[in-house]
Amino acid sequence: MTEPIRWGIAGPGFIATLFARDLARVPEHAKIVAVGTSRPGGADAFASEFGVDRVHESYAALAADPEVEAVYVATPHAGHLAAALTAIEAGKHVLVEKPLTLNEREAIELVEAARAKGVFLMEAMWTRFLPHIAKIHELIDAGELGDIVQVFAEQGIWFDPEHPEHRLYDRALGGGALLDLGVYPTSFALSILGAPDRITAAAHLTDAGVDAQTTAILEYERGAQAITTSTLSAWTRTGAVVAGTKARIEIEPRWMQPSPFALITRDGERTEFPNEYEGHGLREEAIEVARCIRAGLTESPLMPHAFSLLTMRTMDAIRAQTGVRYDADA
Repeated sequence: MTEPIRWGIAGPGFIATLFARDLARVPEHAKIVAVGTSRPGGADAFASEFGVDRVHESYAALAADPEVEAVYVATPHAGHLAAALTAIEAGKHVLVEKPLTLNEREAIELVEAARAKGVFLMEAMWTRFLPHIAKIHELIDAGELGDIVQVFAEQGIWFDPEHPEHRLYDRALGGGALLDLGVYPTSFALSILGAPDRITAAAHLTDAGVDAQTTAILEYERGAQAITTSTLSAWTRTGAVVAGTKARIEIEPRWMQPSPFALITRDGERTEFPNEYEGHGLREEAIEVARCIRAGLTESPLMPHAFSLLTMRTMDAIRAQTGVRYDADA
């Protein structure tokens, strides 16, 4: 058996905690050996919960740690580029939490740096690796839905607007509904329909200039459409539908997490696919990283660099229409 990938965690916050808890289920694939933070004492609770002895007070120190083989970047969005570049320059493989960066320009810089260094780089769009999403793609590829006509996907979580200090309301940190929540439906739609021919978008902005809510229509010359929507202002159903000429797939609740789904044919025949998955689901991306690194790959065939660039390019186009701008866009 091969040794597990030795992970360093950059940014020990909420999503990194979920990641670490899920990795504990697959010790044969992954082991957390170090954690780094940009705040003095910011990693103490994380290190205590997961028994991590090597605690670094900077991302540079984490990247320089010889025990670390791969770095998981889980900082706020605005910190993804710098933390990932630091790890890449140190020769580490990198998994960057979604979205890969703030915009396509930054994403291109990151991809080029990883390719020049010869290290593995992947966007941590963990949903793409979940069993129910893999099965849905299998059904689509097998022609069970016929020609895909429409994709609808939503993601809505209520965040208290009375706490504008939260990172999702902070423009300097890359806040807003689209980049944090809307990246899920955007990535899902693109994975099924590919690059759109036209994009129409609308958003409601906060006083801070980030989007509290964004909806986009992706249009295709062949007649297909995708509707993606995200909001910080309400708990939505958070469902998804893929409709084709022969059948449709319905996923809910919370389609981006391990979920049951149903295949419904034109004549109403319904086939249920139950959810039997245990855990949050973040370990699947780590298993993919381990597989690729051990195979000598520098990108995942399931989440290649080109797809992450397409996602960033699409969200750039949406933001251009809605007026959401970050300093990194200058």
